[in-house]
Amino acid sequence: MEAVIFYVLATVTVVSALCVVMLRRPIHNILFMIMTMIGLAALYILLHAEFVAMVQIVVYAGAVMVLFLFVIMLLNLEQMPFVDDPRAARWYGGIALAVAFIVLLLPAIKAYTTKTGAPCPLPLGSDGALSNTQVIARELFTTYLLPFEIASVLLLAAIIGAVIIARRKP
Repeated sequence: MEAVIFYVLATVTVVSALCVVMLRRPIHNILFMIMTMIGLAALYILLHAEFVAMVQIVVYAGAVMVLFLFVIMLLNLEQMPFVDDPRAARWYGGIALAVAFIVLLLPAIKAYTTKTGAPCPLPLGSDGALSNTQVIARELFTTYLLPFEIASVLLLAAIIGAVIIARRKP
């Protein structure tokens, strides 16, 4: 089962990386680059490197790609017009991707829940101690919760400010 998940994730990651290079619209390139970064994070999770996966999502898919997106929005790059607008195909493609994503997540959800449906407790290491990721998470959400929340509010304010600056005046 793990091999099947790996091949699906690897295929999605490679295809999205090819879309980054081949598509014409810069906004689409950035969105597919975010998808590539999330695919890489999922591959890290398969390697049991959860902390590296979360850093991949937060730093690269979150911060760096949003920065790229804002730069492209501020530059107001001209977009090439579409010859046709296949909106129906987009809906069906989106629905198919959502169903595939849910099907891929079902085994993971079943593996991490008990028979009562409650989440399993955090697994301990072989010596009975918490893993490094668990220690970092506990400190981040207990001792450093206020600075973590302040940083998230500042990032939200930066996003709103960049959108206001990038919008066109009528």
